[in-house]
Amino acid sequence: MRRKRRHAWSLWFPALAAVGAFLGLLYLALLAPNHFDDRRGRIVVLPRGSTFVGIADSLTASGVVRSRPLFIFAGKLLGWTQTLRAGKYLFSDGVSNFDILWDLHSGRSTANVSVALADGWTAAGYASVLAEEMGVDSARFVALVHDSSFARDCGAEGGSLEGYLFPDTYEFYWQEDEAVIIKRLVSTFMRVYDDTLRARARLLGLSTEEVLAIASIVQAETGLERERPIIAGVYYNRLRLGMPLQADPTVQYALGNRERVHWKDLEVASPYNTYVHTGLPPGPINNPGLSSIRSVLYPDHNRYLYFVSNGRGGHIFSRSYEDHMKAVTKYRKLRREREENGRM
Repeated sequence: MRRKRRHAWSLWFPALAAVGAFLGLLYLALLAPNHFDDRRGRIVVLPRGSTFVGIADSLTASGVVRSRPLFIFAGKLLGWTQTLRAGKYLFSDGVSNFDILWDLHSGRSTANVSVALADGWTAAGYASVLAEEMGVDSARFVALVHDSSFARDCGAEGGSLEGYLFPDTYEFYWQEDEAVIIKRLVSTFMRVYDDTLRARARLLGLSTEEVLAIASIVQAETGLERERPIIAGVYYNRLRLGMPLQADPTVQYALGNRERVHWKDLEVASPYNTYVHTGLPPGPINNPGLSSIRSVLYPDHNRYLYFVSNGRGGHIFSRSYEDHMKAVTKYRKLRREREENGRM
């Protein structure tokens, strides 16, 4: 009898040892803590297109993963090697391989990136900021903004989303998809441009596209909130009289947002050149803030037709061309004096 028991034990022992070894391996691969002695945690950036092996290499090099082979084994065991999400991740000291893989699989611990998109920037300007701060593809961002089919799907009235990208401070995942970012900006505009503002636009006989076109010009003309309704009133006066808007910012947009406009630039062949074409430009020339949008919907009722910089951040408004040219002469003199003082 004893001999039979010994024989049975000699058969079971290797099996139990194998099970124990396998369970130990599972513990080490999945549940054992990875220590890197950093109370603040450690940030790892995993770019789009990264392979699973590349991710394992990055995590090992950053010190988040203790054993690369065990991490690779865990990923294959769980079947998540093809479903890991790129992003900017924050990992805490003592995190296990399972926790890391779950975070990468679900995107749960992706560190958000806060991005400030300022009033009056163009889509190309936003793309540049997003590329620098979030690693997005700026060319794809701009292409999507000007994709007429995508614009219509997002609810735009025209063939572009320029003007509909509402300026604000946003939080996104690192290297968030460009389409997701654009839809978020547009949905914010749709929420801010509420029923009250839409009703006011209908009362004025303006479409959303027209409101944004005028607002974008007003936005580009002044940084002073108190001046925006006045400038909106000037452009309404010109439209009512059939005058060209003669808005320098539209020419700048046609020229690729050149900083200064010269006399020869006023003849550029572009539907956005409001010195050549009467009426509104084909669409917005930037993405205006709420203040500029409201100034278009609630303009100042004045009789001004002209305005020019006063050299101090504001403008001088005039009713007649004669008074306007006096103000222009005064401004040019002031600018010339400043340039001469700057050279001294």
